[in-house]
Amino acid sequence: MKQQFIDMMQFRHACKVFDETRKISDADFLYILECARLSPSSFGFEPWKFLIVQDPSLREKLKQHTWGAQGTLPTASHFVITLARTAKSMHFDSDYIEYMMKQIHHIPEQGRIARKSYYKEFQLHDFKLTQNDKTMLDWAMKQTYIALANMMSGAAFIKIDSCPIEGFNEEKINTLLAEEFAIDSAEFRVAHMVAFGYRKEQPGDKTRLKLEEISSWY
Repeated sequence: MKQQFIDMMQFRHACKVFDETRKISDADFLYILECARLSPSSFGFEPWKFLIVQDPSLREKLKQHTWGAQGTLPTASHFVITLARTAKSMHFDSDYIEYMMKQIHHIPEQGRIARKSYYKEFQLHDFKLTQNDKTMLDWAMKQTYIALANMMSGAAFIKIDSCPIEGFNEEKINTLLAEEFAIDSAEFRVAHMVAFGYRKEQPGDKTRLKLEEISSWY
C-alpha cells in the first residue's frame, strides 16, 4: 500500500497540455470532487467553493487573464476554479460560522458557545486574523490548498492528470467571476485553479531536493 501511494506521487506532474480526445467520466470526476469535499479545514469550517468550468466561451474569457493556463484551458477535460471565503464569512461572529456549527456540525447550543469562544480567541490573539480583511482571506486561501492537493492526489491515484494554476491576474479574474459567474465578491475571492485530463505526452523525470536537504530531526 505504501508503494502504491509513492507510485501515485511519482505519476503526478503538472500537465501543461492535455489530450483533447479523452474525457474524464462523470463518476471519476465526482470522485475527485469528493476528495476535495472530505479535506480537512481549520475548525472544520470549509472556507471554499469549487466552480467547474466546462463552457468553452467562459474558458475563453478566463484565458484572457490566465497566462498560466494557455495550454490547459483549451484542452482540459475538466477545469476547476477554487474560491476562498472572505472575512465576511469567516469572522467568528458571522452567520456562516453559526450555520456551520448548528446545521452542519450539529453542535448543541452550549457547545456552540464554547466553540465560538475558542474560535474567537484563535482569530483575535493566536493568529491575529482580524487585523484586516486581507489577513483573514489569506488564512482561508491557505486552507484551500489542502483540498487542491487532495484533488490532484486523488486524480493521480486513478491515473488522471492535473495541473495547478496560480498564473492569473487576480483582480481581473475576480471581476470576471462577478460579471460572468454571478459570484458575490464580498463572500468569495479566487484562490487558485486546477485543470484535469489525460496527458498527451510523457513527462520527463521528476526532480526534487534530497530528503536530507529538506528535513531535520531533533
